[in-house]
Amino acid sequence: MKVILNADVKGQGKKGQLVTVSDGYARNFLFPKNLAVPANAQSMNELKNRDQAAKYHLDMEKKAAEEAAAKINEKTVQIKARAGQNGKLFGSVTSKEVAEELKNQLGIDVDKRKIVMDDAKAFGAYPAEVKFTQGITAKITVQVCE
Repeated sequence: MKVILNADVKGQGKKGQLVTVSDGYARNFLFPKNLAVPANAQSMNELKNRDQAAKYHLDMEKKAAEEAAAKINEKTVQIKARAGQNGKLFGSVTSKEVAEELKNQLGIDVDKRKIVMDDAKAFGAYPAEVKFTQGITAKITVQVCE
């Protein structure tokens, strides 16, 4: 009997998969626990629609990431910091501050965990990489000034 799983079932498959199981296993275990539904025309159509919706949302997310990456690629973000007499910063400039400045200066909201850079401990320019979804990246320059 072909069934569509409503949840992950150990030894059978993941949620949303179409699997073939024995009739007794489906009737006595999967259906009473609401772990699966029979694979009839209506449930197959719902499965197909769910897959198409997920693909559409993934494509839209990828398109938005590409637009954001194109907008900030090769840009320079200036961050003002305080330093002591010998030019060393009080603390360091981290990816959190870079994310805040990207939002303020360029209007792009980026998670701080998506920014890869070394901590800036002195004035100067530092390269950084912003990683978006699915291998889409943008390179920026972080300019630390007084």
